[in-house]
Amino acid sequence: MKIAIIGKGRAGTAIAEGLRRKHEIKFGHRDPAEPVAAAARWGEVIILAIPYDATKSVVKEIGSAADGKTLIDITNPLTENMDLAIGFTTSAAEETQKMLPKARVVKAFNSVFSANQSTGRIGDEKLTLFVAGDDAQAKRTVMQLGADIGFESVDAGPLKNARSLEAMGNLMINLGLVLGMGTKIGYKLVKGPKPEKTLPQGYGR
Repeated sequence: MKIAIIGKGRAGTAIAEGLRRKHEIKFGHRDPAEPVAAAARWGEVIILAIPYDATKSVVKEIGSAADGKTLIDITNPLTENMDLAIGFTTSAAEETQKMLPKARVVKAFNSVFSANQSTGRIGDEKLTLFVAGDDAQAKRTVMQLGADIGFESVDAGPLKNARSLEAMGNLMINLGLVLGMGTKIGYKLVKGPKPEKTLPQGYGR
């Protein structure tokens, strides 16, 4: 696939490294030589790998180039004090969806340190990539991209569950950078036998 990565920081370059093994990559960046709008038009999938506070200006540059495309929001809405800026009634991903109503926004990669985003692993352990979105096909696309890198991809439900994923991202950042555990840590979902009973249809949606 043609994947446009908007942002050329640690996360953007790490994900690019992981995806280049199977996909074409083009960066969009504040550098005039790599314009955001041109990369977004080129890409079949767009990855928003930017600081949260740059979202509005970058989304404005992307504009209609995201129409009908899967757009992966990997941002974490944090304040300068490493607290969540939003989270109970909305999420960064939901706000991105509002700004780009014709895009198919998916939340993923935000709860993984960039040090682990190029492989989806820590040593021999495969990390879990939680993927939340309202468009089933877009989620399947992102889950496959995660698997292509090396993650175990898990459907994390509708886009509103990004509120939980962004809180998980905040916790991971605090564990690693504030509490001193370092960046070689990550989430792994451990699965036991499937329950005999399931929750009512529509639960949590």
